[in-house]
Amino acid sequence: MPQMQDPNFRRTVLLMIQHDESASFGLVLNRDSDMLIGDLFDSFEYRWSGEPAATVNWGGPVQLNSGWLLLGDTLSLVPDGEHLSTVVPGVNFAASMEVFRDVAENPPEDVRFFLGYSGWGPGQLESEISQGAWLSAPASSDLIFGSRPDEMWSRVVRGLGIDPSTLISTSGVH
Repeated sequence: MPQMQDPNFRRTVLLMIQHDESASFGLVLNRDSDMLIGDLFDSFEYRWSGEPAATVNWGGPVQLNSGWLLLGDTLSLVPDGEHLSTVVPGVNFAASMEVFRDVAENPPEDVRFFLGYSGWGPGQLESEISQGAWLSAPASSDLIFGSRPDEMWSRVVRGLGIDPSTLISTSGVH
């Protein structure tokens, strides 16, 4: 929302990966970087076989040395709950070095790598939502893998039937 002054979250689109009474964990979807995935995977001593120009995404301000993958459905990797889990249909989440290696060797068409994450302590996100700091929208594989980062926020807001220019700073549920 417009009142979000934190530059880490201004006009961001976040995918909530995990949310319960103890904490919330998500990835910023619309912040890319200049770092090439191939260069990052070289540091793991994995050879990146995907698109040479593919870049790493910034998942949020917490633990920038942690890595996460979002990938589409693929025949070579099956969600098992331990190494790969389904977030929404067509979007899978992994944090395992085993999966990173497999993806580096044989990347699926839809794949995004993130450094860092966004996190909230108990009740923190609920408080921010009740103050009107966030809009909530359904996630989809088309949005996550088929949107350019610079267009994603506007696409999500317009997908809710809202003209972004009509959003105002206010408290309450939107």
